[in-house]
Amino acid sequence: MSKESIAELKKDVVPFEKTDLNKSIKQIINTLGPLLVLWYVAYLSLSVSYWLTIPILIVTAGFAVRTFIICHDCCHQSFFKSSKANAILGTITGVLTLVPYEQWKKSHNIHHATSSNLDKRGTGDMWVLTVKEYNEASIWRKLAYRLYRNPIVMLGIGPIVIFLIAYRFNVKGARRKERLNTYLTNVLIAILYTTLVWMVGWQAFLMIQAPILFISGLLGIWLFYVQHQFEESYFEHNEKWSFVQAAVEGSSYYKLPKVLQWLTGNIGFHHVHHLSPRVPNYYLEDAHEATPPLQKATTITLRTSLKSLRYRLWDEDTKQFVTYKKAKEILASRNGEKPVENMGNLVNDPITEKVKKRTSSI
Repeated sequence: MSKESIAELKKDVVPFEKTDLNKSIKQIINTLGPLLVLWYVAYLSLSVSYWLTIPILIVTAGFAVRTFIICHDCCHQSFFKSSKANAILGTITGVLTLVPYEQWKKSHNIHHATSSNLDKRGTGDMWVLTVKEYNEASIWRKLAYRLYRNPIVMLGIGPIVIFLIAYRFNVKGARRKERLNTYLTNVLIAILYTTLVWMVGWQAFLMIQAPILFISGLLGIWLFYVQHQFEESYFEHNEKWSFVQAAVEGSSYYKLPKVLQWLTGNIGFHHVHHLSPRVPNYYLEDAHEATPPLQKATTITLRTSLKSLRYRLWDEDTKQFVTYKKAKEILASRNGEKPVENMGNLVNDPITEKVKKRTSSI
């Protein structure tokens, strides 16, 4: 992508970097209103049958995701013109979704500034290793990475660990403002949950809130994962890294059915969002439609997005995500060797080497 194209692309999205107070207020009403009503309806349905409650909880979780998108926009200062108004609403919606506003704002802004940069990984992003890094890693690092990237761990345990545990503590070196906001968020969550338990009882509270938090957390992690983990994504070292290319080529267009697109606050237009975080969620689709180059971004659907679960490592030579099996074949090919059968997927790790030595001596 030439410098002229980059400059033109940035210029094309500028008209959409604006907030509309009416649209923002409308979104608050049509998001938080249904969230509260559905929560109460779910409580009433418990007296009928939990089988009736379950579909209500799934829809409620969808509105919890939409609530988080508002918090997300506040973090980018794109929901209101006033930074104070963004902070207040961001903290409130953060309480409802268990996300500390200031802490998440900092890590997420770092993610935007370093997305797809191989030399600046580690803050606000998914753990990604290259084929070479994985091959040279210790057995314990490989095991940790495999667990982290395992779909059951990532989508099953991940929501619990991240939203219930990790977000309750400040990160090392956090600023005073960030620390205080985390404390405030925790206190407000405790007050809210204590009040709800007092009103409906702890059993009803758990039967309603636990599934909502788990499902919405799972969906949140999935959306964040899938929009950067597609086969021909973009990753470069710092000297070659481009912010615009990282946005357009390293973020996907997740084409969702209209209902899901609405519930997820247009976050499927992730390439537009990364190109210009100041575009509010309600203008992302407009920016996409008005800018032809953006329409060439990698498009994934519900069906094709499932393929991303197979991608584990980034190969710097082929510029694509690969499976563990493919990584082993690539390494064997580069070393002029034939892939070793039935040795698992750990390439050149200590355990594999020991097994090879023992079998060769028999």
